[in-house]
Amino acid sequence: MGFAFFTFICYLSIGLPLATLPPYVHLRMGYSAAFAGLVISVQYIATFLSRPWAGRISDHAGAKVSVLWGMSACTASGVLLMAAGMLHRHPAWLSLTLLVASRLALGVGESLGSTGATLWGITSAGQEYTAKVISYNGIATYGALALGAPLGVVLAQHWGMTSLGILTIAVCGGSLLLAMGKTPVPVMPGEHLPFRDVLGRVTPHGMGLALGGVGYSVLATFVTLFYASRNWNGAALCLTSFGVAFIAARLAFIQTINRFGGFPVGITCLAVESVGVLLMWQAGSPWTAFAGAGLTGLGFSLVFPSLGVEAVKRVPEFNRGTALGVYTGFSDVSFFLIGPTAGAVIGEWGYASAFLFALLCVLISLGIVLVLASAAKRSDEYAG
Repeated sequence: MGFAFFTFICYLSIGLPLATLPPYVHLRMGYSAAFAGLVISVQYIATFLSRPWAGRISDHAGAKVSVLWGMSACTASGVLLMAAGMLHRHPAWLSLTLLVASRLALGVGESLGSTGATLWGITSAGQEYTAKVISYNGIATYGALALGAPLGVVLAQHWGMTSLGILTIAVCGGSLLLAMGKTPVPVMPGEHLPFRDVLGRVTPHGMGLALGGVGYSVLATFVTLFYASRNWNGAALCLTSFGVAFIAARLAFIQTINRFGGFPVGITCLAVESVGVLLMWQAGSPWTAFAGAGLTGLGFSLVFPSLGVEAVKRVPEFNRGTALGVYTGFSDVSFFLIGPTAGAVIGEWGYASAFLFALLCVLISLGIVLVLASAAKRSDEYAG
């Protein structure tokens, strides 16, 4: 938990401006809504591109170094965000440039901080606790986003965008000092695989993760508009249902990965998630959608750690950081692409069709994991 704290801080700094930047750029600065969305998406691009680099740093220089750099980058993003808020009365391009630079720094900080924190935890606790460490980092991620977004809205309404930068500087700078005092773990000796080899070994698991995460991405992005299109109230309850089921399942069932293996758990979770997304697609009432969101959260809860455990097994111990960085990068791609892709589907066939699209993606993910599980079983039989 002490290492998952750094992941929590990374995603708290991400969550703080998440709900306030789009209206700030669109309504206050006067740019288009599409451009405001692009300002948000710049962070995901930076995160995706720097994930492999973060993994290599963790493998070669140590997880502590990666976390220190990540906390420094997040602190720098807070400085840039504060400056953008203070200079909003100056030429709009100056404030916008600072905002984009802040997003880029935050994206790099996310990949360095979260990858390093996860590997630091795994190395300190032991390889047998890989699933639990990944799971705790996932809880820290979604918990921080859930806390940061509403907190950021309140702060921005009362004290402006500058206050978000000040809080980011405080929490990330304090975490940097905390990380400095923690004991580093030794760098694993050995010949490191070329990046292309790590990418090839992890890509099938990453594809399963990316497609399996579409259910969550569609739910988080479009559930409010889906409810509005049907004149329903209580869209926020769907997100609450998802979040409660997600966290409860991670806490209650994380030991099943060590007991039954990553692939059996992943297959079960994707099957449950597909039922949840199916209910969302066919929902005739808010309560059906509420139940579907809960099942989606229940199913998606262990997809990341279950496939992550299997992905890490595919590389030697001294390549785990790179493998984690590559694997997590697939979820970044999923979150970045799902908005415009599902938006195009909605434009053609309506809001409910987004959940049909998500269902197809989850089923494809289930097929990939079934193939991976079968291949792993044959490999074990051959080795035996």
